[in-house]
Amino acid sequence: MAVLKTMIATLKAENPEHTIIYDGGDYFHGHAVASLTEGEALIPIFNYLGYDLILPGNWEVVYKKKKMLFDMGHSNASKICANMFHKSAEQKNCELVYPPYWIKYIAGIKIGVIGYTDHLIPKRQSPAYSEGLTFEHADQSLAKYVKMLREDEACAVVLVATHMGLAQQVGLANNPVSAGVDYILGADTHERVRVPIEGKYTKVIECGAFGSFLGKLDLKIENGKLIDSSYQLLDVDPEKYAADKSMQTMVDQIYAPYKDELQKVIGTSKTPLVRYFVMETPMDNLITDAIMWKFKPDLALSNGFRFCQPLNVDPKTGVAAITKEFLWNMLPVNSEAKSGIATGNQIMDWLEKELQNAFAKDPSKRFGGWFVRFNGMEVNFTIGNEFGKRVNWVKVGKKPLDLNKEYKIIACEREGDPDDTICRMEKVKNPVKLKLLLHDVIEDYLKVNSPVAPKLEKRATATDEPITLLTQLRETNYEFR
Repeated sequence: MAVLKTMIATLKAENPEHTIIYDGGDYFHGHAVASLTEGEALIPIFNYLGYDLILPGNWEVVYKKKKMLFDMGHSNASKICANMFHKSAEQKNCELVYPPYWIKYIAGIKIGVIGYTDHLIPKRQSPAYSEGLTFEHADQSLAKYVKMLREDEACAVVLVATHMGLAQQVGLANNPVSAGVDYILGADTHERVRVPIEGKYTKVIECGAFGSFLGKLDLKIENGKLIDSSYQLLDVDPEKYAADKSMQTMVDQIYAPYKDELQKVIGTSKTPLVRYFVMETPMDNLITDAIMWKFKPDLALSNGFRFCQPLNVDPKTGVAAITKEFLWNMLPVNSEAKSGIATGNQIMDWLEKELQNAFAKDPSKRFGGWFVRFNGMEVNFTIGNEFGKRVNWVKVGKKPLDLNKEYKIIACEREGDPDDTICRMEKVKNPVKLKLLLHDVIEDYLKVNSPVAPKLEKRATATDEPITLLTQLRETNYEFR
């Protein structure tokens, strides 16, 4: 954050009156201190960064509606979101939580920005998080707002700020409702777009994650018309930008009450812990290994998240030290373990739905997360097949899945789910909350088994992509690097 502050200030100084600083969301979540203070600790940090505009991401709801309104409301930046509504009993004429768009008057011209978060938040997140809120897809209103900004407000530039994931954003760029949009400024899937992706109606960018990157979009306007643009994805580089001392002091002071506890080492790994891959990751293999070790189920499940920066092995010690802080970064919600019984047929149907969530041909149906993770099971599939026909074979405990057999599964409780739903698998038998939190399960596992060495084991494989697949997005020239 201290390096980012210097970088933003340096770049803004090159064009101080004509620069907009924007953040695409998920800023109140994803770190131990954020979770332990329900986002409040980060408010002064982001205010000091000097944002002009912010958009709620899918994780802004994690502390529930009232806290989201508090955290967002204490930000000095303007807030926009054209598809998040206060939920009403009638579901008609719902009131928007935030203004749908923002207009900045610069050098005699207007820049208009319309905001959209992911309409699938109630399905992607634990349902209780977004209670009192409702969402709609961007294509329900985007054309209306573009027309309003272009014709009524006479904006020279119209941008769409989104937190929907790269696949959905490219799908939106290919949708006629995006006619008249100059750029989609994307977020959510942590993609590192270095060259704007050309859609049929507009271009898409997305600027990485973890405060490690800053996107720089330069717009050249003459006679009230956008005549040229250029975009760069820049590293937040401590060798190029010295840490801002005031920001560093602020961060240190905020972190201080938690420092001793969070820096406790709870285990070690001989392999890097990464979570970039779409189908299987060493980090989630660690989580599901711990669940399997603790409870001995047939299947251990973990959601297909992409958050959490990697943890690399120290070349001096030969291991990566896993701290309590990293555990919070890896699992920012400390959920209770939950067990249930499902038939092979249920598991097969669930796998097809999870593959659809990750790889639906209609981008608007894709979750921003990746394919679900597991231990105790091997799954082979074909991504390019139609919904319901992707799974080629499944093995549980090295034996072919028996559609009529019952299997014990364990995953984390998602607050607000029906009692008989586990990790989006519905109507399981004998659901039981196990009165153990996942953080405790992992700490116990590491205490006994360190150093661990999780790696890719081909638990999930595709016939048409490598196990190291790094993006959901297909049929473009985009490459995650």
